[in-house]
Amino acid sequence: MSVITVFSGVFCGEQDIIADVTASTGYRSVTDSEILSRAQKVSGVSKDKLKRAFSSKTSVFNKFTQEKECTIACLRLAVAELLSEDHLAVCGFLGLLIPKDISHVIRICLIADMKYRIRQAVEKEGFSEKEAKKAIRLADGDRAAWTNTLFDQSDPWENSLYDIVIPMSKMDIARAGALIEGNMLKDIVRPTVQSQKAVNDFLLAAKVEVALSGQGHIVTVSATDGAVTLSINKHVLMLGRLKEELKSLAEKVPGVASVQTQVGKDYHRANIYRKHNFEVPSKVLLVDDEREFVETLSERLQLRDMGSAVAYDGESALSLVKEDEPEVMIIDLKMPGIDGLEILKKVKATQPQIEVVVLTGHGCEVDRKQCMDLGAFAYMQKPVDINLLSETLKKAHEKINRNLKK
Repeated sequence: MSVITVFSGVFCGEQDIIADVTASTGYRSVTDSEILSRAQKVSGVSKDKLKRAFSSKTSVFNKFTQEKECTIACLRLAVAELLSEDHLAVCGFLGLLIPKDISHVIRICLIADMKYRIRQAVEKEGFSEKEAKKAIRLADGDRAAWTNTLFDQSDPWENSLYDIVIPMSKMDIARAGALIEGNMLKDIVRPTVQSQKAVNDFLLAAKVEVALSGQGHIVTVSATDGAVTLSINKHVLMLGRLKEELKSLAEKVPGVASVQTQVGKDYHRANIYRKHNFEVPSKVLLVDDEREFVETLSERLQLRDMGSAVAYDGESALSLVKEDEPEVMIIDLKMPGIDGLEILKKVKATQPQIEVVVLTGHGCEVDRKQCMDLGAFAYMQKPVDINLLSETLKKAHEKINRNLKK
């Protein structure tokens, strides 16, 4: 039997329609939450962190960690494994990961005009009109970011992404359900030998993608009858060496019969290919009000494969800590507003797993002792030797990894 996916704007009756269709057809409803749970088992990453993949906000560290791309690889594998079943109604963001060449999947979009959605939010959810507008804007932003990530399409309701687009402001629940059920019965969406083969190809490609991302490589993967193609979409100086490494890793995945590599369509853009280095921290937050100093330090760390972001005051730093969860922080003590000592106290009280290196030009022995007593990993004086600082950051990273393994 065919599989349906439903991608919907908020306040467009998605739950009611899914309930109607599954009751009539006996299909099983699969939510994003279930797929996230499957992906959690593959990756060991929490569901909350995996869910960030379809948020409109991307971490400031992502260009170093490639966390979003790795997360999507794990989610794609979870979806591919799910397709071994049939009679599924996949509801939410993650159904959009299923490739178009799996022809027994019907892709459905539910959307309505703003007036209808606001009315639904007010009447059924108890929102005020102002709250409804805000919720819709935020939700639509996430959906636009998701389709832009997957398809380079910033309009999440673009007709070409779906087989059926249902305007809910012009159709009631029963009619929408009947329309979906009618299309599910058409011969064109029944599983075929070819469409089942496409499921197997999707699964193998997803396994290879996860294997490569686990070694720090982000490339586009496709598969046909065991023949895997790897597309490199960012410029790299030593292309031949990278191709050999990718090929060697992909050949180890069970089911892979052959591997070829190619330059992808985006290869000649300005972006540089970056393999993730697991031996150094990739989420270092630098906090210092001396802009020239901290920006130069950030550049010098990046040359050593350490991903870094900068905050120029304590308030911005604490906001980044909350949103982006750095691994290591380098903080100055003397800053206007929230100073380094207060940052250290707050970070260690709320997220003690973050290691904090104090780097100051105005410290003394009393300050050093107080910082270390509060849980600082190290206390260092400016000007600092960059090699010594790099070694200190590596040791902090090693400590974090040891703690994760406990």
